[in-house]
Amino acid sequence: MAALPAGTGSPGKLSRQQSGAAYEQRARRWLESKGLRFIAANMRTRGGEIDLIMAEGAVTVFVEVRYRHSAAFGGAAASVTRHKQQKVLQAARVWLASHNGSFDTVDCRFDVIAFTGSHVEWLKNAFA
Repeated sequence: MAALPAGTGSPGKLSRQQSGAAYEQRARRWLESKGLRFIAANMRTRGGEIDLIMAEGAVTVFVEVRYRHSAAFGGAAASVTRHKQQKVLQAARVWLASHNGSFDTVDCRFDVIAFTGSHVEWLKNAFA
């Protein structure tokens, strides 16, 4: 008999990991509809993680995807703390190095796609 996928224990609810993957996929489709080209997803290093890596023309775009059910505690965009930014920067540095690049040689930026309830916010060049 096939094993059932792990979930939250509540029928019809997604686990945190499943929900995150769904919003990352939604963000990817949304960005592609805006003209960006997909490069990679869920790039993990020991120091951090990048949800999406996209390209807008010659610019490499590192994207952090956040979701919050409501804005009661500041919304999704507010959840990208300085600590989280540092982790994304470190992971981007590692990714660029593995592709023979660096912040000095590759034109790049850091965007945030913030889903708060049903509202989508695209913060271009959210941090550097």
